[in-house]
Amino acid sequence: MRMQRLLAPAVAAVAALAVLSGCGNGSGLRVEGAEPADANSVSPRVSAPTTSSSPGVRAKPVTPAPLTQIRTKLLADKALDSYSRSVLVKCTVISRCLGPGPTVDVMHNGVPQQVVYIHTLDKFVFGAFLMALEPGGPRRIWALKVDQPTINASPQGDLVVESENFQPDDKPCCPSGRKVEVYRWDGRQMAKVSSTDQKGD
Repeated sequence: MRMQRLLAPAVAAVAALAVLSGCGNGSGLRVEGAEPADANSVSPRVSAPTTSSSPGVRAKPVTPAPLTQIRTKLLADKALDSYSRSVLVKCTVISRCLGPGPTVDVMHNGVPQQVVYIHTLDKFVFGAFLMALEPGGPRRIWALKVDQPTINASPQGDLVVESENFQPDDKPCCPSGRKVEVYRWDGRQMAKVSSTDQKGD
């Protein structure tokens, strides 16, 4: 009986060592510097969580191009309409003629595009540009003349333009309706796919 009492702790210690040694072979707890028991075994990889985003909306924030650079690029564009050109030529304080809009990816090519609004001195927005933010600088890929627009990307990756719709008898403060237009990149340009007029209250 005395012999059993002496052997019991020794047997328990041997069993504990056997269990702990099994943890150091790569199949249990990780032990730094220990090689896996099976060289052909592959440890599972844990992927970093990804941020899902709707097509057209940038998942990561993108630094917009400076408005001074956009003004220079627009003035160098020979296809720029004459009224926008006259506003930009006279505009030396950029915030008085250009305003930043959202950054989107409606071209679905991984190169972000920036919406830029053009407005008069009294902040009346009369148009917008879509500038591709390329390594060589911003490039105009689309322009629209429209009153007081709000432009965003839809969940499908289209460009949605909401604008005020003035009728001949409307006062400057109070348009009688709104227009919603949807534009889609067709591989070469932005093409209008729908237009809806909404009457005001």
